[in-house]
Amino acid sequence: MIKKTILTTITIIWMIIIFLFSNQSASISSNNSHSIIKNTIVRVYKLFNSNPSEEEISNIIKKYDYPIRKLAHFLEYFILGLLIFLTLKTYKINNIYIMILICFIYACTDEFHQLFIIGRSGNFKDILLDSTGSICSILFFNKKRK
Repeated sequence: MIKKTILTTITIIWMIIIFLFSNQSASISSNNSHSIIKNTIVRVYKLFNSNPSEEEISNIIKKYDYPIRKLAHFLEYFILGLLIFLTLKTYKINNIYIMILICFIYACTDEFHQLFIIGRSGNFKDILLDSTGSICSILFFNKKRK
């Protein structure tokens, strides 16, 4: 019973975290991803080159912004898929189609929600990417459990 409660709570908290990321305006979301790129990739870049100029840093941010944002979509839903998988298993629900459907519906509601956020838009490609992240984790952990 405690395991069910803990996993259900963690899953709901993760869904709230996804909601909060989606609730950021486009400019805030963009600034956050630029900051992540600048603080991580630029540090790696500095390992191989002494000190990149501001122009080089700007080019690095432009180059990696899109793939990092898409990777974030994939990873946040990969984690959601894992949490849904583990949570439903504690309720003796072993149907991976139900697990995938829950993640897909959440991805749809997430993108719908973004239609109402300044500078954001609902994007069907993001629903597919989010769902792919969930499907990958659900299938991976389902296979691993067998």
